[in-house]
Amino acid sequence: MSDLPQTAHPRPEVLAAFEGATGFMPVDEGLALYAAAVTAARRTGLPVLEIGTYCGRSAILLAEAARETGTVALTVDHHRGSEEQQPGWEYHDPTLVDPEVGRMDTLPRFRRTLHAAGLEDHVIALVGRSPRIAAVWGGGLALVFIDGGHTDEHATADYEGWAPHLAPEGLLVVHDVFPDPADGGQAPYRVYLRALAEGFEEVSVTGSLRVLRRAATG
Repeated sequence: MSDLPQTAHPRPEVLAAFEGATGFMPVDEGLALYAAAVTAARRTGLPVLEIGTYCGRSAILLAEAARETGTVALTVDHHRGSEEQQPGWEYHDPTLVDPEVGRMDTLPRFRRTLHAAGLEDHVIALVGRSPRIAAVWGGGLALVFIDGGHTDEHATADYEGWAPHLAPEGLLVVHDVFPDPADGGQAPYRVYLRALAEGFEEVSVTGSLRVLRRAATG
């Protein structure tokens, strides 16, 4: 099914930085994301973008793909944590709370992650709410990686806000796609199904990561 390059692979030190970074993405899904980003950036010459950065684990691989292809990785996150990362919830990390304001703040960890990987110069961090940034964004994109809030409201807004900016033959990547409700939330799965219904073609499946291509005619 996949036409992504099987030889696309980040430098060993970058992969090690990814594996050591705070976050949740498995290595096989990360490598699939990297291959998609390299493919899309080479095909279009445009930036790659992710929604949902957290502490920068997946951003390392997007930044490496941008470095490899001579473009830039854009990251979109308010850095206050998603729903499940708030106090009292399953994925809350108290070390990421800003003691002065009493709220989650993953931006400092994200910056340290990029610095440790040597990839700061290949990333532009867009700090704010995804729909507000999408509304003022005017450029085309090679790849859009949706991995932000997992409610229907947030996942749908990410898709509606950013998918229109994809270049023809650009790639849409959706994380945490679980067809079986017993495996996880259904919002990303519904976005994935909507994209297929609206003309995107599935390119590859790796774990919960789906890569889809926008039609050449837009």
